[in-house]
Amino acid sequence: MKRRDFIQRALCATASSALFTGFAGKLALAHAASGSGRQLLGNSYRALVCVYLYGGNDAFNMLVPRSTAEYNQYAAARGALALPAANLLALNPSVAPIGGASFGLNPAMPLLRDLFNQTQSPLAIAANVGPLLYPITKAEYEAGSVPVPKQLFSHSDQSVTWLQTRADAPDRRGWGGRLADMFHASNANQQLSMNISIDGENVFQAGDAVFPYFVGENGAEGVDAVQPWNADRRAAFLALRDAAHGNALQRQYASVMRRSMNNETMINDALDAETALATQFPDTRLGRQLRMIARLINVRGALQMQRQIFYVGLGGFDTHDNQLGTQAEQLAELDAALAAFHAATIEMSVANAVTTFTASEFGRTTSVNGDGTDHGWGSHHLIMGGAVNGRRIYGIPPNLSVEGPDDAGWGQIIPTTAVDQYAATIARWY
Repeated sequence: MKRRDFIQRALCATASSALFTGFAGKLALAHAASGSGRQLLGNSYRALVCVYLYGGNDAFNMLVPRSTAEYNQYAAARGALALPAANLLALNPSVAPIGGASFGLNPAMPLLRDLFNQTQSPLAIAANVGPLLYPITKAEYEAGSVPVPKQLFSHSDQSVTWLQTRADAPDRRGWGGRLADMFHASNANQQLSMNISIDGENVFQAGDAVFPYFVGENGAEGVDAVQPWNADRRAAFLALRDAAHGNALQRQYASVMRRSMNNETMINDALDAETALATQFPDTRLGRQLRMIARLINVRGALQMQRQIFYVGLGGFDTHDNQLGTQAEQLAELDAALAAFHAATIEMSVANAVTTFTASEFGRTTSVNGDGTDHGWGSHHLIMGGAVNGRRIYGIPPNLSVEGPDDAGWGQIIPTTAVDQYAATIARWY
C-alpha cells in the first residue's frame, strides 16, 4: 500500500473519530504538506498553537486505562511507576474508545479532566500517535520487512521528524511552515510573519517563504546593542542601517535589521494599547508563554492578522529518573496553563477559531529502569479548542502488556496513528 493510501484509508477507518466538528471523508496529506506552491486565502480568523513537550512525555502515565483487564496490563508493565487506579481522574467520553476500555488522566490534571468531561467539551485526546511511513505490525517490525522513519528513539532526530511535513522529508521544513507558505497572503500585514514563536527556533514553523518571528514572554525583544539607553552606539547603528549600500550583503543586513526594529515597535505599541484580559494565567514558564500568545491574539486587529500560527515549549519530560515526581510537576504546569489559555480564548470570543495541540518527540517505554523510563515511539496527545469535537479519545489505544502485540521491544509501543494523520486533520480544519 502506498503511504498516501495508508493515510486516506486509516482516516476513513476512523471517520467517526474526526478531531473537528464538520470533518468528514478522506483527507490526503498533500493538502497540508505538499510542495505544490498553492496559495490559499482564509476568510475568517484562525490560529494554531503548538505546545511542544521537550524530552518525550510519558503519555502512558498521562492517560491510563481504568478498566480492570487493561489496567492490569498497564500495572504489570509499569511496576513501581504504575499510578494507583483509585487516584486516576476518570474520563467520561461521549463515545467509547476503540476497544471499549475506560481511561483516566494523571492526578496532576484536574482542570483538563473537567474540560474533557464537559457536555460541549473543547478537549480531545489522540491515542498512540507517532511517526510512520507505512502501517506496521510487530512481526513486520521485527522482520524489518516494512520501512520505518530513520533514527527512531533519538531525541534530536525525532524532534525534527515529528514536526516535518512528512516523516521521510529530506529537509527541515515543518508543516506549520508549509501552512504559512499557503496562507500568509491572508494577512493584510505582510511585514510581520504569521508564525510567531515564544520559545525560539523550531522546525514546525519553518517554511519556504515564511519563517517564525521570535517574541519574548513580555513582548517583542529588541537588539540589545542599539537600545535608546546606548545613544552613541544607537546613532551610529541607525546611520549604518539607513545608508545607501552598494554591497548586496550590506543591503540585506540593513533590510533585516530595519524590519526587526519595525516589528518590535509595531508589536509593543499594539500590546501597550490593548485592553487587558481578565483571565489570570499561572506564573510559570508555560503560563507566561501562553499569556503572551493570548495577548497577541487580543491585538490581532491592530496587527492586521487574519491567520496566525504560534509555538511554545515546556521542557523536563526526559524522565529517566524520578519520573513520578518530575512528571507530576510538568503535567500540573501543562494543566493549569492550557486551562487558562482556553478561558482566555472564550473571553476574547475566539475559542472556535483557536486550536491548541501538543507535540513531543516520542512517548516513553512501558518498561522501567528503576524510577524512570526510556525513549519510546507511540504516545498520546491533547487537542483543545472550541472547534474540537471533544470528549473523545480518537485512534486506537495500544495494548500495554509486556511483550504484547504493540510492544516493539523493551516496551516501545508501535504507533497506530501516524503523525501525518494527526497533522493533516488539524491542517484541514485550518
